[in-house]
Amino acid sequence: MLLTLAWGSLFFPGLFALCTWVLRRSRLEWTDTDYVTISTRLVSSVQAVLATGSGIIIIRSCTDVIRDRHWLAREYVWFLIPYMVYDSYAMYLCEWYRTRDLGHSTTIRNFLSQNRLMITHHAVILFVLVPVAQRLRGNLGDFFVGCIFTAELSTPFVSLGRILIQLKQQHTLLYKVNGILTLATFFCCRILLFPFMYWSYGEHQGLSLLEVPFNIPFYCNVANAFLIAPQLYWFALLCKKAIRLFGAQAKKDS
Repeated sequence: MLLTLAWGSLFFPGLFALCTWVLRRSRLEWTDTDYVTISTRLVSSVQAVLATGSGIIIIRSCTDVIRDRHWLAREYVWFLIPYMVYDSYAMYLCEWYRTRDLGHSTTIRNFLSQNRLMITHHAVILFVLVPVAQRLRGNLGDFFVGCIFTAELSTPFVSLGRILIQLKQQHTLLYKVNGILTLATFFCCRILLFPFMYWSYGEHQGLSLLEVPFNIPFYCNVANAFLIAPQLYWFALLCKKAIRLFGAQAKKDS
């Protein structure tokens, strides 16, 4: 545990520093905001690839969705804790570079107001999901932990979209294709993920998908509802953005 925490504490800030250093020397025309924002998105993408890969390995290794174990289900959570702490600071750093001329108090207010949902998301992971994943669930459910890890598959596409916006490349074909991939991966890995977990449990227990919610502890349904609620909100925002983008393009072409 301690070794994994230490590696995570070195890896994510170190990767951020390396990305920033490389960008400063290879893209001299960019601003400090560009360097920090893009480096943050690159680190997020790397974490997402590691989490998704870990999740796939766990899912493929657990034929018994309740009792089968895989060491990554616990170790990657320890690796994830330093990332959540780092990412919270990195989000603040991006806001500071963007609004530093307005003063420290304004930067803090903007950071808290514009990142409320993401800050809450990080806090829930650190103070609720980590204890559940590492202690409260006992030795059961590694398969479902792996499923949650795969939700990160959409993050590289979200990050690429933010990078393209930062570089003012919203008009490009890459931005439009990436937008479609963002919607597809987000819907599959953050929305359909929950019916898939219910279906997997039902297959193991000989229950239909509709019977599963009535045959698992009530707190499991409540926890899944809390997890999927922000995903539905973010997906709605992505859909609105896609409608504006392709609607504007259709008007331009007509």
